[in-house]
Amino acid sequence: MSDKNRYVQIIERIFAQHYKSGARRVDFTREEIERAAADLAIKLPKNLGDLIYTFRYRAALPESIRSKAPTGEDWIIVPAGQGKYRFEATTVSIIVPHDALVETRVPDATPGIIAKYALSDEQALLAKLRYNRLIDIFTGVTCYSLQSHLRTTVRDLGQVETDEVYIGLDKRGAHYAFPVQAKGGRDAINIVQIMQDLAMCREKFALLICRPIAAQFMQDGVIALFEFEETPSGFAISAEKHYRLVPPEQVTDSDLQAYAQRPG
Repeated sequence: MSDKNRYVQIIERIFAQHYKSGARRVDFTREEIERAAADLAIKLPKNLGDLIYTFRYRAALPESIRSKAPTGEDWIIVPAGQGKYRFEATTVSIIVPHDALVETRVPDATPGIIAKYALSDEQALLAKLRYNRLIDIFTGVTCYSLQSHLRTTVRDLGQVETDEVYIGLDKRGAHYAFPVQAKGGRDAINIVQIMQDLAMCREKFALLICRPIAAQFMQDGVIALFEFEETPSGFAISAEKHYRLVPPEQVTDSDLQAYAQRPG
């Protein structure tokens, strides 16, 4: 039996044990993953978190669960404390770049030796963001990388991890925190990460303006950047831009003329 099939059986059992008709939240604990596996006589991998990770970023929840979501909404799995999780209904779950969005060519400043030895899509993406100052370009704020792979504990959520945190300064002197989530390969951007990043910022950088960012490799190496904000109806994308890193000579005069005509 594949991991995916095992995980489907386990998550279906857990959901069925707690779901009540009309519910928008369904709580469960990490220990229940082990109990469900034992009841089903399924052998689990040592890393129980892989089941949660799979249904957040790599695979859709089974139809038996999705069909119970309120009309027009999907379930996401959010942290609810140490060793605790929750199915929560939301209007936005997975973030996918818009194929038809115009792209901007940026002279590639990534050092060749860094490009050569980047070990993964995620690491390569974070390096390209950093060396090409794409967070500065995207946000219009002067930014500095504070820490990569920040792991910390947030009240009511438990442990969270942010791929990189930038601190920014604008012309007024205002300070910003930009938590960045980077995804490459087959992993998708999940709104859960954005929710966690905002909660982390509010707790760890309470005096700063928090602007969550996500980055995704698209086809042909194009980089999609998203900014999010919280609205009364949930989280929404406030900005999306696509950047293509090219040798400097490939940024043409016509490109510059076109960019000069774009609205700010």
